[in-house]
Amino acid sequence: MMRRPKPLLAGTVRALAILILLAAPLSPACAHHLGVAHAGPPKGLAIPYLTHGQMLVIAANRAAILKLAAGQNPTDPTLRRLQGYVSLQTFACLWGLVPGAVEDESSPFNECSHAYLAGTKALLMHLLAMPGDRAPVRALADTIELEMMRNNASLDLCRYSDEPFDTADIVGPHWSDIPSHPKSALSLAGVAGAALSCLWLAVRPRRRAAGQGRGAQA
Repeated sequence: MMRRPKPLLAGTVRALAILILLAAPLSPACAHHLGVAHAGPPKGLAIPYLTHGQMLVIAANRAAILKLAAGQNPTDPTLRRLQGYVSLQTFACLWGLVPGAVEDESSPFNECSHAYLAGTKALLMHLLAMPGDRAPVRALADTIELEMMRNNASLDLCRYSDEPFDTADIVGPHWSDIPSHPKSALSLAGVAGAALSCLWLAVRPRRRAAGQGRGAQA
């Protein structure tokens, strides 16, 4: 029996997940909100806004923040809720893989990037207040603060820089804007092509084996 290589299967699953998100029907009135957009008080945990400049710094340190959160012991409901939000929000924003999603204010993926990175910063702030050895967390927080001061990150604004978020409201990309944003359109077209190629390569050995089996029986 021929086994499909695991990296190929994992790539196929991820690519298909992206295609499912691309095909997901969203209401015209709130096309980029996958949950319920709240005009009043937050239904989940409130997450403060993040300026464009701050977002760039958090993005550069995101892996380190998530690693500290994963190693935190003990945990608490707020930490777990923030981790869940960041995970879901990152997935909704296609894992931040679309070129220009963080840097380009005009990107259809910029608002959802603001959301998961604002959640990541909120995660770091909560880690600072938790029990246990805070030295690694404080060291990372000090590094991030220094980078923000050096780059005047608080003054680097964009249209989403004053938008707060809510763990009960997952923000997706602005799908209707993708055709007018060449980088996003080209990258997603490439993903669609790669997904179809991976799927074809994954099923081809099975078809070949089935054909050989019929030939042997004949």
